[in-house]
Parts: sequence; structure tokens; C-alpha cells
Amino acid sequence: SVGFKAGVKDYKLTYYTPDYVTKDTDILAAFRVTPQPGVPPEEAGAAVAAESSTGTWTTVWTDGLTSLDRYKGRCYHIEPVAGEENQFIAYVAYPLDLFEEGSVTNMFTSIVGNVFGFKALRALRLEDLRIPTSYVKTFQGPPHGIQVERDKLNKYGRPLLGCTIKPKLGLSAKNYGRAVYECL
Repeated sequence: SVGFKAGVKDYKLTYYTPDYVTKDTDILAAFRVTPQPGVPPEEAGAAVAAESSTGTWTTVWTDGLTSLDRYKGRCYHIEPVAGEENQFIAYVAYPLDLFEEGSVTNMFTSIVGNVFGFKALRALRLEDLRIPTSYVKTFQGPPHGIQVERDKLNKYGRPLLGCTIKPKLGLSAKNYGRAVYECL
């Protein structure tokens, strides 16, 4: 018997699906991609869909243990960016089953995680993201609502922002407090 054979595979064979019709429950992402020289745009878009969902650069024996079609991201459309050489918008659909309910961290780690270091791409940027209402409703948000949060902080008429104080290390307690106060 032949057995299992690992090897590098073309992403577009599995993850470029131009006939795919998006669903209301799909998370839709638009990525600006700049492929490395010699990498076709369809392959670059499919690589983004694969690496940000279920794919990897090689065939693995565990691929046969699950329904890839149920969980994979799909590059369903790719178009050139007007006025830019070798830049494309790759549209990727992700099924909700790929994500943990109520977890912004899980969603963004999947969609914009290690794919940004992918060697087949010279540059990659997430341009747009559509999150379906059914998924948005799984996020709890502030436990008391925005008005209670504003009342606690006594801050009105402006956005409430979070930030990391820099430098993260080395400030005295007094200077750290001063930096925090300046953010308020």
C-alpha cells in the first residue's frame, strides 16, 4: 500500500472557490494582498483563506478526520486594486463554526494571526470585515451598558478608549499614575 505522503500543495485547489455563494452567517473579510513575484493572485488569496482557517502548507494525515468543507475559509473572489501594480483584494468567507462564540480574541487570532507572516505574500492588510448579526449577539459587551460605564468614569461626550502605557516597564508608581491620569 502507498500509505500517507506529505508534500507541498497548491492552496487554490481547495481554498479558491469562485463559485461559492456567501451566506448571511459567514464572516466576510477583504484582504489587500501583494503576492511575491511568481505567485498568482488566486493562489495568494487561497493561501490567506487556508492559513487563516484550516489549511497548512503541506498535506497532513488528520485532514481526513474532519469535514474540511464545513470549516475551511474560502477565497471566493479576487480583484485587482485600481492604480496599484500587483495588489489585489481577496475576499474570504469564514463559516461561523470555525469560531468560538463570544470571543473577539479567537476571531481575530484566527483571521489576522500567523497569516501575516506568510512567505508567499510580500504584503497583507485586512481592509474590511463583516461580522454577521448572529455572531455579534454572542458578545456580552459591558455588563451594565455604556451609560453606567460613563457614569462610573464621569466621562461624557467623547469616545472611551483603552491603551497600553509605554514604556510597559520601568516607570515608578508615581509616573505610571501620572501617565494613566493623562490618558483620562
